[in-house]
Amino acid sequence: MIKIVGVSRTFQTRKGSVEALRNVDLDIGDGEFVAVIGRSGCGKSTLLRLVAGLISPTAGEVLIGGTPVGKPRRDVSMMFQQPALLPWRSVLDNVLLPIEMFGWRRSRHAERARHLLDMVGLTDFQSRLPHELSGGMQQRVALCRALIQQPRVLLMDEPFSALDALTREELAGELQRIHTDLKATTIFVTHSIQEAVLLADRVVVLSARPGRIRKIIDVAIPRPRSFSRSTHLAEVSSIVADLHELLLDIEDNRDALAAAPGRAPAGLRS
Repeated sequence: MIKIVGVSRTFQTRKGSVEALRNVDLDIGDGEFVAVIGRSGCGKSTLLRLVAGLISPTAGEVLIGGTPVGKPRRDVSMMFQQPALLPWRSVLDNVLLPIEMFGWRRSRHAERARHLLDMVGLTDFQSRLPHELSGGMQQRVALCRALIQQPRVLLMDEPFSALDALTREELAGELQRIHTDLKATTIFVTHSIQEAVLLADRVVVLSARPGRIRKIIDVAIPRPRSFSRSTHLAEVSSIVADLHELLLDIEDNRDALAAAPGRAPAGLRS
């Protein structure tokens, strides 16, 4: 579904050029859920913006369904850290906003919007305004808005990072169920190793800037997953520990990487 081929991205600033990503190769299958983790500044969000068509690669290409990505697409939806709901619109109207922007008939999608709100437990809040909702409820609305056009690809940029720990775990559980039902191909950027393991089929670990794929870890654990007492808790904990060690190794080698920008230290090669 998504093919990232030799992608690099360099930004020009007043202080010079900043290489965010270097030679990233990644294939993501139809309906797969992939989490991307790494230290701050390693290019996670840049990678997501490239797949969304919001920016173009300096080198390489991104393809969705075999078609090169050159601009935003209607079958690709993106969810951000902040819900960014319009404060004067009701919950239902916020969910239906993309439909209006695309020029589609609202009446044909209103039932789907209500179904999505029911899926996330907001059936009784359709007429409320955003300020009447908690942070977690607002992110549920943002998720429904991202799903209203039935996207083939869902891109999520740290959507739960501003929430408290219990709400984050609750929403991760909701997202597991929704992904199982709707099966959109998903890339989920997060700083949370726990979130990545709870949600993903595979976890992509990026090195320090310029971001390169350090390692890809399969998460072959049956769903639903949780950190409560369960049959698979030991497996979840083991993968979390492995990812912690990988990220600590990246941190330990950051200075060596900066000293030799053209060559990754042996411990950071894919």
